[in-house]
Amino acid sequence: MPFARPVRPVRPVRPLRPVRSAVLLALGALVLSACGSGGAADRAGTAAAVSLTNCGHTVRVDATPERAVSLNQGTTEIMLSLGLADRMVGTATWTDPVLEGLEAENAKVARLADNSPSFERVLDEDPDFVAASFVSTLGKGGVATREQFEKLGVPTYVAPSDCSGKENHGNGDGEREAALSMDAVYGEVRDLAKVFGEEQRGEELVASLEERMERATQGVDASDVTLMYWFANSESPYMAGCCGAPGIMTRALGAENLFDDTHEEWPQINWETVADRDPDVLVIGDLTRKSQTAETAEKKIEFLESNAVTKNMTAVKKKRYVLLSGQALNPTIRTVEGVERIATALRGYGLAG
Repeated sequence: MPFARPVRPVRPVRPLRPVRSAVLLALGALVLSACGSGGAADRAGTAAAVSLTNCGHTVRVDATPERAVSLNQGTTEIMLSLGLADRMVGTATWTDPVLEGLEAENAKVARLADNSPSFERVLDEDPDFVAASFVSTLGKGGVATREQFEKLGVPTYVAPSDCSGKENHGNGDGEREAALSMDAVYGEVRDLAKVFGEEQRGEELVASLEERMERATQGVDASDVTLMYWFANSESPYMAGCCGAPGIMTRALGAENLFDDTHEEWPQINWETVADRDPDVLVIGDLTRKSQTAETAEKKIEFLESNAVTKNMTAVKKKRYVLLSGQALNPTIRTVEGVERIATALRGYGLAG
């Protein structure tokens, strides 16, 4: 799957810093004791409690977080866009360079791991709030379950886009019962803004994204255009199903995703089927991580143009490619960037109506 985690090497368990909570439960045989973070805590202590219903959990945040950790890049970029770098102590799981314009803010926050950190590594930062983009990140086999964090007094949050209308099961990327919309991403922005007492910034960010969506799609009619979205893996490619972030892009532009007949988020499809369906345009993930084969766009295009099965596809022969970051292909604020880039490419290819 696109975000399959590499097996982590065995690492020595470093001593854990205490996690703030009135009463801390044991982690194995280790008992953690409560402590305060000091400094900006005075501001946090005066904030009103926030309660949210999130992916089947009730999240209660009694004071504005001052030591937040974000475990996935999509959620990290929302938090940085809201100006929260000074209230963050760690980020993890990166597929791309940080969103342009956020470099300085991102540099203020420690990167705990390029991929998935250990539970102990997160606790070492004494977090008072932990957020993630994916249910799997805070589930069994992930960094830790939500219950593990919450038993230690640390509230957790998962992006609604990964649970609303979606069934997450097995080792795959899940299956969507209903088509995702940008409303789920806007909901994440507003939730996080509320948790940190930055509602006005949240509304300004949502308004900016809505305006960009409207501007990108204005005058575009791609009703005769067929698309495919290739995230990663050259042996058995992960291609987008109907209803995730690529579905938002496809519907916004009036085009057709040739794998709209599957509700799986990122099903693995054999190359013979891909070539047989023969899209007008290929949207290609350009990733910097190294957990799958053919991660970069350069490697993907090299494969497409040399492989006997794919080199005669219409999009390949005509070099109709659109390169997107991994974050644009997931339900994030960068999905808007995906709509913008595909719309620009379709105009350039003379396919925008």
